[in-house]
Amino acid sequence: MQVTLPARLYGCPDAWARERAAVFGRAWLFLGHEAEAAAPGDWIATDLAGHRLLAVRGGDGILRAFHNVCRHRAGPLVRGSGGHCEGELVCAYHGWRYTLDGRLRAATGFGAAEGFDPRTLGLLEVRLETWRGLAFICPDAGARPLADHVAPLEALLAERGLEMAAPALRRSHDLGCDWKVYAENYLEGYHIGSVHPVLAGELGQADYRVRVDGDLVVQEAVGVNDGPQAGVWGWLWPNLGINVYRDGAMIERMTPLGPGRTRLDYLFLNDSGPGALGEALEASDRLTAEDARICEAVQANLSAGAYDTGVLSARHEAAVAWFQSRLAEIHT
Repeated sequence: MQVTLPARLYGCPDAWARERAAVFGRAWLFLGHEAEAAAPGDWIATDLAGHRLLAVRGGDGILRAFHNVCRHRAGPLVRGSGGHCEGELVCAYHGWRYTLDGRLRAATGFGAAEGFDPRTLGLLEVRLETWRGLAFICPDAGARPLADHVAPLEALLAERGLEMAAPALRRSHDLGCDWKVYAENYLEGYHIGSVHPVLAGELGQADYRVRVDGDLVVQEAVGVNDGPQAGVWGWLWPNLGINVYRDGAMIERMTPLGPGRTRLDYLFLNDSGPGALGEALEASDRLTAEDARICEAVQANLSAGAYDTGVLSARHEAAVAWFQSRLAEIHT
């Protein structure tokens, strides 16, 4: 019987600092769909566990990722989640200008400075690779290729003949709980009967199974067949839900905003556009609200001081045990 991580690691600034470096500083992190930056000058940006990043389509058609920080005095190059720039990136602080491939084009109004070499002050580039149209970045230059990381998911989707649709809609929700609380909730179906009554009714007597394959957790309701829950529910280390159905998909990124705070970023994929997402959006909003209530209540109890550790069910919480074991390695 596995004992849980101690409550002090949920919402602790020191734990957050270690996880930001050892987990999010070394893993492949989902940024967006490459179709969201389709034309030269199109960009998408986000904050992933404090790593402020952007990806921009160059004039050569290549999508590149950079830290969203000017090399002068750390001003932002773009603000917002997406947009378009005409041929260059311009710092919002002092106007330094960069080419779309990251080279410093002009230190606007900077004047003469001894030893100043613009060739050494290009943007700080980050590894970017794509899989099935999804763009991932990795702050760790020595990490294994993205293809190795997603290999179990690729094999699963190929086996089922499932494809990724086009991006249709983005949504986000902020939660008052640690990212680990929400991720652990996602990794088990043990709570469905208590927290999600509508979903429990849809699943009926289906055999709910969870298994771990490399960096992937696969959840399936065996016996649902052509019902609304048919498809594949995958969770990719360290923070990405990829739910692929016959008529589209939902990408769910669980991003820590800091100790005890999490943002859920949803990207809905559907070739028929947002108008075809009616039931999927309704179900997503309902499930998110139900999960938010229970996760925030759990966070409040973890922070209250009475609870230290609990135990995990080998039958229902094997994926949670796997997740916590990986985190325990960086907290020992």
